[in-house]
Amino acid sequence: MAVINVTKENFADIVNSAKPVLLDFYATWCGPCKMVSPLVEQIADENSEFTVGKIDVDEQPELAAQFGVISIPTLVVMKNGKVTAQEVGFRPKPVILDMLKS
Repeated sequence: MAVINVTKENFADIVNSAKPVLLDFYATWCGPCKMVSPLVEQIADENSEFTVGKIDVDEQPELAAQFGVISIPTLVVMKNGKVTAQEVGFRPKPVILDMLKS
């Protein structure tokens, strides 16, 4: 499944998914975000049991503020509409998968 570009218009549909949700808060100018992005895309492509979305903090500042994002990349995992894990900075793929599975 492809990564979904999350906006305030589709946010509710994404976070209320029956599947665990991974949200990647990023910016196009952010170096560490560019390192995390391919991992997030791989997870989306390889794991249909997760919903994976990316949120550009420059285009969606309200969503970034809602999650208290002050540094990027920030990875947020949600289950049943609630945040279950949140990490800031580059994380290797196995760590991101552990966040989703725990």
